[in-house]
Amino acid sequence: MTFPIIHTNFWDAVLAIPVIMILTQFIKLAGKLPKSYVPALALLLGIIISVFYSHKGHLISGLFMGYFYGYAAIGSYASLKTTILSFRNRKAQAP
Repeated sequence: MTFPIIHTNFWDAVLAIPVIMILTQFIKLAGKLPKSYVPALALLLGIIISVFYSHKGHLISGLFMGYFYGYAAIGSYASLKTTILSFRNRKAQAP
């Protein structure tokens, strides 16, 4: 079995992750999507962006990189949310 050579454009990764984060939040608010489904939605959007835009010539590469895009968006959102909550708690506890 030979593994595919995956060429990822830097801008695909830099643009795909914020786009996925924005789309998931928009869909969550506009469509009344429960919070528990948002990570699955982010993963699905990452795969869709990767298969149909970033790696449209190779399905396996698109699926492989789509997981990375989706999980990177999930992790970035979790990190950003934790940082904001920590900052708010620290600010509220300051004398």
